[in-house]
Amino acid sequence: MYLLSKTKLYLTLFCLHLTFSFTVKAEQQPNILLIISDDAGYHDFGFHGSKTMKTPNLDAFAKQGILFKQAYVTAAVCGPSRAGLFTGKYQQKFGFEENNVPGYMSESGLTGNEMGLPLSELTVADHLRQLGYSTGLIGKWHLGDHDKYHPMRRGFDHFYGFRTGSRSYYAYDENELNSRQNERMERGFKGYKEHQGYLTDALVEETSQFISRSVHTKQPFFAVLSLTAVHAPMQAKPEDLAPFPDLTGTRKILAAMNLNMDQQLGLLFDKLEQLNIADNTLVVFVNDNGGPTDQNYANNYPLSGTKANHLEGGIRVPMLIRWPAKLPANTRFEYPVSTLDLMPTFLSVAGANLSEFTHLDGVNLLPYLTDNAQNKTRSRPHKTLYWKKENRAAIRYMDWKLLRFPDRPAELYNIAKDEAEQINLANQHPTIVKQLYKKLFEWELTLERPLWQLKREFEGAAMRRMDDFRDHQAD
Repeated sequence: MYLLSKTKLYLTLFCLHLTFSFTVKAEQQPNILLIISDDAGYHDFGFHGSKTMKTPNLDAFAKQGILFKQAYVTAAVCGPSRAGLFTGKYQQKFGFEENNVPGYMSESGLTGNEMGLPLSELTVADHLRQLGYSTGLIGKWHLGDHDKYHPMRRGFDHFYGFRTGSRSYYAYDENELNSRQNERMERGFKGYKEHQGYLTDALVEETSQFISRSVHTKQPFFAVLSLTAVHAPMQAKPEDLAPFPDLTGTRKILAAMNLNMDQQLGLLFDKLEQLNIADNTLVVFVNDNGGPTDQNYANNYPLSGTKANHLEGGIRVPMLIRWPAKLPANTRFEYPVSTLDLMPTFLSVAGANLSEFTHLDGVNLLPYLTDNAQNKTRSRPHKTLYWKKENRAAIRYMDWKLLRFPDRPAELYNIAKDEAEQINLANQHPTIVKQLYKKLFEWELTLERPLWQLKREFEGAAMRRMDDFRDHQAD
């Protein structure tokens, strides 16, 4: 009896130890909420100086955390940009160099359902799930339409959204769905059912429910709210148009869509407070690429360029981060950072050993954000950043930026003095041009060949698009 009782005692103590350890771990691991907006203009937020757009919730959020003045994505369009973000690696290293848009691709590479995030790549969700996180993706995926690329096969426990790159903000009827199979709303794996109401509202509500369930089960969560706002089609709720009587046309619709996004994110921030988890939840708001000024009338001021090119307006994006328990409030971070940095930062927050992730191209931002956060002379997270799409490419080394084009000489800018890229210094600094050209090519030698590409004609269209922007800017 004594031995039996002693054994029971040990088992009880062991179970209590496990329970205590798990509880402590769960309490110590902060929640992570990543919010990705789509095609928003750099200037189209109050926190970046807009007097036209109404974004009070994000403006307040910016004052509660850190605003990044030079945040970059890895591509000027959304598919490859997201591939870099979710893997922490330059997406060209595994051949994801261009958007995967069925029907527009060259026949010399992968086409159709074969295009997607290679199965050899692990995502940040894969790693966070191994660290005990409940993982959920709500909204746009755009990393492969085929079942084998499905979010729930790429590290996410929960999925509610659609697989491709864009869709209507309102539910499709039966006839529309016949020709828009990859745009169907999907819950879990193949649970197809169209949403009710406006898409942004539905995605935020789903995210709120996912967070509530995770809190109820006392499991830390990694939630990705991948919005379509403010990507085309340009569709706004009628009541959101009224606050903009002085705007007309597409710009007015954009403002209404932006307002709705801000209102809904305000509700989500309120939910974190209601659940008493706001202090220990790391929240990041970031856009996926530059605003397409010629499509949705986004405003990228003071930057030049637009979505789909490597001028600053195509690759520099709004980005905010808030973590009240650890990070300072009302702070601006002036040095360049990359969305490549999000994965190592999230892994560090979750308690991973970053020495096991030396293959990543990003860096853990926490030491740069917590050490002397008000010290403007602290070191840069990156000296060098790269971009590439076919023959077009760019490199930023410190404050020098070189742009390489297929149909004209390279251009050189000092971004610290000329963020609008108005003064081409290539002729004045041929040695720097040569050095950066060589450094860019050395990086390109480490990349894989693209697994797929758009038809060649679209490269010509991209150059004309950039020239049209510059011509319009000069008028």
